[in-house]
Amino acid sequence: MRSWALPAVWIGLLALAGCQLDSDDRPVSDLIYPMEMPAGFPALPVPPDNALTKDRVELGKRLFYDPILSRDGSISCGSCHFQGHAFADTAQFSRGIEGRRGFRNAPALFNLAWHPYLFMDGGVPTIELQVLAPIDNHDEMDDDLLAVIGRLQADPQYPALFRKAYGRDPDPFGLTRAIAAFERTLISGSSPYDAYASGLNPNALSASALRGKNLFFGDRLHCATCHSGFNFTDYAYQNIGLPVTTADSGRMRITLAESDRGKYKTPSLRNVAVTAPYMHDGSLQTLEEVIDFLASGGAHYPNQHPLTQGFSISPTEKEDLIAFLHALTDETFLTNPEFAR
Repeated sequence: MRSWALPAVWIGLLALAGCQLDSDDRPVSDLIYPMEMPAGFPALPVPPDNALTKDRVELGKRLFYDPILSRDGSISCGSCHFQGHAFADTAQFSRGIEGRRGFRNAPALFNLAWHPYLFMDGGVPTIELQVLAPIDNHDEMDDDLLAVIGRLQADPQYPALFRKAYGRDPDPFGLTRAIAAFERTLISGSSPYDAYASGLNPNALSASALRGKNLFFGDRLHCATCHSGFNFTDYAYQNIGLPVTTADSGRMRITLAESDRGKYKTPSLRNVAVTAPYMHDGSLQTLEEVIDFLASGGAHYPNQHPLTQGFSISPTEKEDLIAFLHALTDETFLTNPEFAR
């Protein structure tokens, strides 16, 4: 889940596949996937053509972990997105088939349903369309969509599972929507901070984490200006002063606008303590390094965000801020058997 805007031909295939309506006439009450929203979360956005059902989510999870989607059958979505790390990768750059190296750090996968666009450069507008990108990417699964569908149709089990979930044989419509259905269930909102903020457990944060919370939401460091809301992101594109390379110019790769050079989507800070390495290029290994970089002010590019020009922070304050960031870790999400392989 790392990079590209989608080829128009794939969007066309999806449009054609979507012309058929679901033929499943079982009672909806027997099919709905049970979802419980964390306190303070808005309603879950679900597209009308992909209602969450148990069959669809189970099919999506199976596809997420199945290397059948890659050309040589060697990697799956789960090869680069590990549940124990909030479905991020521990490598700076993930490896695709034949050991090929990607060019961006694989992002975490949670609370995706509320993202207005996917990828760090915003190259894809929906979760369903995002599913296609790693299949086509030369450095990831390097496959052809129709070849993947052919393998799914020839598989002894998938045709029945697709018909059960979507009332149709394996096709691009069902493939993209099934994986998207599973990914929409990856909801994280049960960290110690959530227990504290909701009043469920007023003692959920340590004294150090409480001091770090005040720093995070205070006016001196401005952390919460961009890392805001229930998901700790404003979903905006920002240049924070990281080195810009010709190979990866950030949002500019999509818009071709010089003003977007080096801009990337603000990441959520939920589960940030378990998603190292950090930044789009995986260049920072620890939270300490991230804070030191932000305190330094970065490269001071012309289009750099005005609130990322540097700040002073004491060693004790740094420890407190890191304690707060650790309090955003949702252990329930990281160990939920519903999401496991």
